[in-house]
Amino acid sequence: MIRYLTCLAICLGGSVLAETPATLIPAVAQSLRPVLRPFTLTPASQDLEAQFQTWLAGFRNRALTLGITPATLDAALPGLSYDAEVVRRDRNQAEFTKTIWDYLDTAVSEARIANGRKAVARHADLLTRVEAQWGVDRHVVAAIWGLESAYGAVRGGDSTLRSLASLAFDTRRAAFFEDQLIAALRILDSGDARLRDLRGSWAGAMGHTQFMPTSYQEHAVDFTGDGRRDIWSDDPSDALASTAAYLKANGWVTGQPWGVEVQLPKGFDLTSARRELTRLPSDWAALGVRDVQGHAVPDHGPASILLPAGHSGAAFMIFDNFAVIETYNTADAYVIGVGHLADRIAGGGPIRGNWPRADRALTLDERIELQERLTAAGFDTQKIDGKIGPLTINAVRDYQLDQGLAPDGYASLRVLERLRNAS
Repeated sequence: MIRYLTCLAICLGGSVLAETPATLIPAVAQSLRPVLRPFTLTPASQDLEAQFQTWLAGFRNRALTLGITPATLDAALPGLSYDAEVVRRDRNQAEFTKTIWDYLDTAVSEARIANGRKAVARHADLLTRVEAQWGVDRHVVAAIWGLESAYGAVRGGDSTLRSLASLAFDTRRAAFFEDQLIAALRILDSGDARLRDLRGSWAGAMGHTQFMPTSYQEHAVDFTGDGRRDIWSDDPSDALASTAAYLKANGWVTGQPWGVEVQLPKGFDLTSARRELTRLPSDWAALGVRDVQGHAVPDHGPASILLPAGHSGAAFMIFDNFAVIETYNTADAYVIGVGHLADRIAGGGPIRGNWPRADRALTLDERIELQERLTAAGFDTQKIDGKIGPLTINAVRDYQLDQGLAPDGYASLRVLERLRNAS
């Protein structure tokens, strides 16, 4: 989901898989997006509904001052109701976690690879023209399509306006979602979409490749030339072109891979496996880093070494295009999922490195506890938010160095238990 939040579809290397019953959608066609269950008003939610309607009336006045036409507001706002389930999901999404290997097992399944190859073949002419115009690898565009909507099979059926209004009414990220709601109304005003078109995921993302409304406004294109930037219809042309346009606008480097799986030499300095430390692949090769076939990686540009599951898991040399895909969803697991799925669709092989499959993902409470204990032990994570980002990874690495452990920055249950035992 473009430019939303780190933990929307994947939190810290996990994913929120679709909850659509398998009897309705085959497993191969399921998106990596959540699907809502039916919502029933209770007495408490009836009180919230009244408050929501009061908020909606105030929002209408604000929308008018921002230039949304009365006709659009009169068509779009009446009948909107508060969706408590959407708000619950938004507030609790960080609880839904998976390890990166469990995520990749689903994101890059054999069925998803096969469907991706069929989709690329079916839309070969379209993807060739998109690639020629924006220089973005067609397989990456297809992989995003595959992860976001199972190649268009699961685009979401929730009312975009209802979801965004409910999240804007909630106080947690009201300003962000009110901006998205205004953007969705501007889309209606522009004539790019009709009211019935504005349907998508529970959190307001839309179309084949799940654009948030502000990203749609900034980057969607009319590739078919019919006068509408239509990312919702069965024809994926505008959606796939818009995805390429988005990636190009965010710095896509033509001809550069997202990353390459590599082998690290015995005795490799694990403290150098950090995002902020970059070297040319030839410089990494001088240190003994090779691809999985044993060859030096070509000099595609500055690269860093990523160990998403620590030194016991697969290792990747990642380039600037990794960060470009990251603007779509900031979880490393998502970026690796897109990149690896793209490679597999293009005919590449599976990841060769092992994963520490005996490990489990830390829960939200455990991640918060890890940050609290690290900070109390003198290894400040800067934030106590349950997100294992670069600051927490560096704090884990510093703690591992202090304890004589392999300093790979991997926030595992073993590190947490060691901290507990020391207190």
